[in-house]
Formats: sequence, structure tokens, C-alpha cells
Amino acid sequence: MRQYAGFTTAEESNKRFQYLLDHGVTGLSVAFDLPTQIGYDSDNPMAEGEVGKVGVPVTSRKEIGLLFDNISLDKVSVSMTINATAATLLALYIVTAEERGFSASKLRGTIQNDILKEFIARGTYIYPPEHSMRLVTDVFEFCSNHIPNWNTISISGYHVREAGSTAAQELAFTIADGIAYVQTAVDRGLDCNKFGKRLSFFFNSHNDFLTEIAKFRAARRLWATIMKERFGVTNEKALHCRFHVQTGGSTLAAQQIENNVVRTTIQAMSAVLGGAQSLHTNSKDEALALPTDENVRLALRTQQIIAYESGITNHPDPMAGSYVIEELTDKLESEARQLIQEIDNLGGAVKAIEAGWIQNQIARSAYDYQQKVDSKKHIVVGVNRFQEDTPKELDLQSIDTDAVKEQIKAVKKFKQERDNNQVKNHLEKLETGARGNDNLLPLIIKCVKNDCTLGEIADTFRTVFGEYNPTF
Repeated sequence: MRQYAGFTTAEESNKRFQYLLDHGVTGLSVAFDLPTQIGYDSDNPMAEGEVGKVGVPVTSRKEIGLLFDNISLDKVSVSMTINATAATLLALYIVTAEERGFSASKLRGTIQNDILKEFIARGTYIYPPEHSMRLVTDVFEFCSNHIPNWNTISISGYHVREAGSTAAQELAFTIADGIAYVQTAVDRGLDCNKFGKRLSFFFNSHNDFLTEIAKFRAARRLWATIMKERFGVTNEKALHCRFHVQTGGSTLAAQQIENNVVRTTIQAMSAVLGGAQSLHTNSKDEALALPTDENVRLALRTQQIIAYESGITNHPDPMAGSYVIEELTDKLESEARQLIQEIDNLGGAVKAIEAGWIQNQIARSAYDYQQKVDSKKHIVVGVNRFQEDTPKELDLQSIDTDAVKEQIKAVKKFKQERDNNQVKNHLEKLETGARGNDNLLPLIIKCVKNDCTLGEIADTFRTVFGEYNPTF
């Protein structure tokens, strides 16, 4: 069971972590704010207006230390929603753990590190695909050698679905991205029987209950077949499609938010029946704001009731043998295979992304869905049918603007008080490393230890790699 923390400051997010641990959560997830995701420090003019809005801001090891204050990092699994700057966040986490006496080899968790879906669906990329894939693979290699229990990537269909894809497209485009990551790592000389054990997936769960169950079943079958037949994997653990599921954020409605509890419950049950290893349930108010503690607790209790009262967790693949489920599983697998073949014909996922082909496929599906909602061919309760005229007054989470100001002030103070000659020296070494071919994680870790900030590390890579501007 996982729930997210992501508030204006690291201190506030730490309070949410403590709250969640006290209420029965067994895994922590942290979402970072937009500037952190795209490599800007909180005091950068480019970050203005976005600090702490959709997650916790992190610029240095000081803030990571505050974020995980009083948490036993050797006993908790931590999932980080971060991609373009994933290598730096991982380095920050490693440095923080080791400074507190926790061996990196004992750390457990997941770094999302899925840059291809950023090009496809979210847009929080920085560098061109070739250089972005290098950083992803550097994480694979480093963790294989130093953090064996760390999941090096969460190959994410979640955001593909949020952007408007169908279930079959979510499945196909996620698997196609996975193929690209494995091929890049193999080309680097890595053994997919070894690093393949630490690959994980992240899927969405939408409202079509039976289709979603079938999608998860099809994902396992499809991935195992591809790893075995395309990459010659013989290690059984490297064949497993281990996946986390989050209920569908785009299915939440701002109208009649209590209905979102029902939607989330249906979606969570399909994830459990489909074999998810890890689950996050959205809070009912997330269509409007970051969730309140009360609504986070209700979302968590939804998971716990399914886990401890429903009985469905007592049976592996309990829907197996249902003719509807088996037919849907076969259908989704077949549709996904056809899409993957089209991507292969285009030269693989990276080429298909650079050509805009995948993005166009999703855009068409999103448009078709919205047309059905607008014409009421698809009913959304409380939105286009069964509406209520008078909206209810809601108690929503608000962003503390004073906390944002304090965050920016603290970053400026941190930069003034450190040894800036030392910072300059290590950033120069990082730039030299980026122009070469060696793994960049050791250099990033040294930068972090010597008080270089996330934004400064990202800017160093910008100097060498450039920024990506789509041409389609």
C-alpha cells in the first residue's frame, strides 16, 4: 500500500510521511514539484509561480534530509516520481542514506526514471532522447552494481492513459518503451538476466472494470513473452512484469466529488484482481487540489478494506477462466502486439516518438473520448448526467505562500554559505564526464556531497546535451 506526499516544503511533506506511516502505509511515494522535475532550483526565475504547487521542491541534500527526517530508510520502500532529473534525485537519496549510516546496498524503492513517456505524454523532459536514454541506462548500471534491491525504472503507462489513450494503447506504448530501455541497456553491454529483475511497470486503472483486469493480465503475458523471445532471457525473475497501479486521476470529477470514492474503489479492485503488487488510491478531492489529510486517510482505508475485508487478495488471478476475462485478455494482447509491430516498423519507440506518431495516436483517442462525453454517448455521473445545480462548499488543501517564500530564501542562503569554489570544481568535472562515455552517477554523487544543487547539475548537462525541441 502506497500513498503520496508532496507539499510546499520538504518539512511539510515529512509531516505527511509520518502521518501515513502512523496510519498503516507500508510504502511511501513522493512527487516532486514541476521545477524539480525539469531541473530548476526554487530560486530560479523559471520556477516562479510553480514552487511547491504539485509536489515537494528539492534542490540539495539539505532538503532531501528534511524530507526523510526521522525515517528509517533501511526499513521503508520509497518510490520517487521523477524522470528527467531522476539520476540526481537518486544520488541525493543515496547521499542522505549514507550520511545517516544506512548502506546504499540495503535501500529499497523505485525511481520512475521513465523519460520516454515524458516525450509521449507529460512534457517534463529536458535533454534530447539519446542523452536522456544515457542517463536512464546509467541508473540501470549503477544500481545493478551498488543497490541490488532498487527498482531502476517504473515504465509508465499511467501517464499515457491520463493523456487520453485507450487501454490497448496504454499497454502497447508502455511495453514498446520497455523494449527500447532493454535494448539500450543490452547495447551498453548490460545483462538483461540481471538488470531485468529490477524493471518495474506503472499502470493506470480506469472505470471499465473487466477491461482493466484483462489489461493487467495481458501485460504480464506480453512482457514475459517479449523478454524471452526477443531478448533471450532465461532468468524467471527477469521475465516477471511487476507493476504498481494508481487509480485514474483523469476519471476524477470536480462535480460531486463523493462519487470519486466509488470510482476509486472500482478501479482499485480491478488492480487487485488483475495482480498488482503495489497500489495507490487517489483521494476524492484531487480533481480540485492536493488532497487533505482526511481525504488521504479515506483513500488509504479504501485500500485496506479491499486488502483485509474483501477476501479477494486470498486468490491469485481469481478471474482466470471467466470466458469474458479470457476473451478480453486475448483481444487486448492482440491489439497491443499490432501496435508494437507498427512501432517496430517505424524503427522503435524512440523513432516513433521523434516522429510524433505515438503522440498523434493518443491525441486521436482523447478526442474521440471527449466527443462521446460531449454527445452523452458516454455517461459520466454528475458531469453530463445526474448533475446537481448547487455546488457544495468544499474544504480544500491550500498552498502556503509564506512557505514558498521561505523555501526560496533558504535556497539562496544555502548557495551563499557553501564553498562555491568547491561547487565550481565538481561541476566542471561533471561537464567533462558528460562529454565522455563513463557512467555519470559517481560524478553526480560527488557533486551532491559537495553541495551542488539539482538545478546546477541539470544546467551542466544542458551545456553538454542541449535541450530537446520537438520538430514534428
